[in-house]
Amino acid sequence: MAAPEPALRFGYGTNGLADLRLDDALGLLADLGYDGVGLTFDHMHLDPLAADLAARTRRVARRLDALGLGVTVETGARYVLDPRRKHGPSLLDPDPEARARRVDLLLRAVRVGVDLGAHAVHCFSGAVPAGADPATAWPRLAEALAPVLEAATDAGLPLAIEPEPGHLLATLADFHHLRRLLGDPPALGLTLDIGHCQCLEPLPPADCVRAAAPWLRHVQIEDMRRGVHDHLPFGDGEIDFPPVLAALAATGYRGLTVVELPRHSHAGPQHAETSLPFLRRAATGSRGTGTPAAGAPATGIPAVVSEGSTP
Repeated sequence: MAAPEPALRFGYGTNGLADLRLDDALGLLADLGYDGVGLTFDHMHLDPLAADLAARTRRVARRLDALGLGVTVETGARYVLDPRRKHGPSLLDPDPEARARRVDLLLRAVRVGVDLGAHAVHCFSGAVPAGADPATAWPRLAEALAPVLEAATDAGLPLAIEPEPGHLLATLADFHHLRRLLGDPPALGLTLDIGHCQCLEPLPPADCVRAAAPWLRHVQIEDMRRGVHDHLPFGDGEIDFPPVLAALAATGYRGLTVVELPRHSHAGPQHAETSLPFLRRAATGSRGTGTPAAGAPATGIPAVVSEGSTP
């Protein structure tokens, strides 16, 4: 009798394979046994601003299909829109024309996601600009996301916003604030980064997974330490992964769980090779894959320290 298909589907983010050509990165992940890829819109891979995006997208779609890889479209490239400002312009930019450039990027991501057969399109809010009032930033975010949500709704493709340390939308509570502000649109889902849960959520990561389950559309995963926004290879942080992956499997989530190591491209193939067996062991409940003490409940939301590995 054939073995049952695993409940969780693991992928690897191309932002952690930035030194590889996209075709080589996809071939590597398929050879290693990954189920899919988190494909970041960026100049070195699928450049959203270069000519013939539709034709290039069709070629990538054929390659993904030939390799049997699922895909999420991710939009967290640092300098894809502005060569001087990391993640700029954002959906919170004071300049309406600048905000429109970010909105256009997300609209392109939705179209590309449809053509690739993606299971979600990822995005984030951006940080509150210097001197701006968070009270005005929330309505600005909601207004900027409106056309993207409309396009996602028409396409039948979830938009999965990520709580990001240091951004306006930083926590699960912030996600729910935005969701209520927008009137709970069905197309708005959640990208849950497991490391971010360890970094600053009041609940342990496994409890965050259970709390997020109804809105979960995309998952990113890496190791991390409490209060430090530093994406780490598995085993270098504090997370006890078997309970996290058990909670994730129990939710019925069937999207991709994508390894997120954007500052480790210098050793991307090696990290891709070691990450998948780690996750598979953790998914079967094997111990010794994290620091058990990290599963203990946290108290409050800590001040977050950003280190050099911040995405």
